[in-house]
Amino acid sequence: MLCCLSCFSQEKNKRWLKGMYLQWGYNTEWYTQSNLHFSNPGKYDFTLYQATAKDKPDLDAVVKEPMQVTIPQCNYRIGFYLDDKKRSAIEINFDHAKYVMIANQTLRMKGTLDGRYIDKDTLVQPYSFLSFEHTNGANFFHINYVYQQGLLPHAGRDWLHFVGKAGAGIVVPRTDVYLFGHHLDNKYHVAGYILSLEAGLRYYALRKLFLETTIKSGFANYLNVLTVEGGRSNHYFGYFETIVSVGYDINFGKKHAARDKTGK
Repeated sequence: MLCCLSCFSQEKNKRWLKGMYLQWGYNTEWYTQSNLHFSNPGKYDFTLYQATAKDKPDLDAVVKEPMQVTIPQCNYRIGFYLDDKKRSAIEINFDHAKYVMIANQTLRMKGTLDGRYIDKDTLVQPYSFLSFEHTNGANFFHINYVYQQGLLPHAGRDWLHFVGKAGAGIVVPRTDVYLFGHHLDNKYHVAGYILSLEAGLRYYALRKLFLETTIKSGFANYLNVLTVEGGRSNHYFGYFETIVSVGYDINFGKKHAARDKTGK
């Protein structure tokens, strides 16, 4: 796909893409409380209210297992510039985030369990009752519209840019669940959708190499999480994310443009 886009962008008078960039970085998250609903026909249908969760950055893996770069919470992006000044772009964005429900919370539990109605405060202990985490990824995959504005012009170019992004897409979790003594580390699957806003700064250390640091906030709705023995779960939450990444610009059609000007 990228090869086709690159070739197409170099056709005279048809360069609707002005270049692209690649990014790689790491992130950390904070989550709002979430109501976790669990169901399995004939067995249970209940909700745990206002559960708290945390992320799992695993940044020490960068030192302990430097070849396993995707173990920590990481980000990668591919962006395509839409104008000559590179003020706007369309970006394919993947955030490998992790969501871990905090153990030993006392939560309000309402619903049915083995045909009995329950409405009481319940200690949620791991393994014997519930352990719930998206640790092979809460996995935010979405498309962003990107706007850039130069802030520090010097020697004919901007060294520092404001960056703003707005996006939407899907969540593709792999959920690790212990429920009533049963365990399952599930498969990756599309489970819901996500909306996000992001803003920050992009600093060009070299003409094409840049460092970007941003803050991001959004809403993630997991409509169909796979659990144990054919069960399902759903929940939604807001999140706040900080991201630090490095990137590199790739220009399209420079040589062809030079030839066009000289007539050769």
